[in-house]
Amino acid sequence: MAADDSPLENFVRAALEKGEDRAAIASVLERAGWPPKEIAKALGLFADVPFVVPVPRPHASLSARETFLYLVLFSSLYISVWNFGHLLFELIDHAFPDVTERRYGSAYNLESIRWSVASVIIAFPVFLWTANYIGKRIDANPAGKLSPSRRWCTYLTLFIAVAVLIGDGITVLYNLLGGEITIHFVLKAIVVGGIAASSLIYYLRDLRHEEKEDG
Repeated sequence: MAADDSPLENFVRAALEKGEDRAAIASVLERAGWPPKEIAKALGLFADVPFVVPVPRPHASLSARETFLYLVLFSSLYISVWNFGHLLFELIDHAFPDVTERRYGSAYNLESIRWSVASVIIAFPVFLWTANYIGKRIDANPAGKLSPSRRWCTYLTLFIAVAVLIGDGITVLYNLLGGEITIHFVLKAIVVGGIAASSLIYYLRDLRHEEKEDG
């Protein structure tokens, strides 16, 4: 028995070693006050297969290779999203020019557009290829979904998306209260909110799907 195992995990392991039924173990733990989610997680640490001792499920460990792959994945995602949003901003500025904003000439706009287009053309295929490669690795080894690097990067992305949505909402309300709502401003707010909301919804669904599988 490992010294750093939690009391709940130690109890579940000992009960399974004595041949106790999983439903009975869950029932007694619930009567003792343990939350159902923690009970399910502890029972999920061991595979439901017949053997003389409890068989632990595989766990993903932090590795340099996994960290590298997820850093490439999310970095290319951030670059793609940022430059795609910037490109849309430039198109909005061109279609609905704001006379209150000081511009620096058409050459600056064209250079900015070229940079955004080039960034998306390079970064987005890198994101797609890396996502496909990681997906194949997870199909071969489902424990990869539990990668600490994956979880950290995903929650960081969720944090950024929530922060952007809050900032976007504050900006919209501030301008609304000041009577400064224009089509130019509304379109930009929709772009920012749409990109952030899409990222938030996608990765929240991904995390919930993983939690259901773990449970």
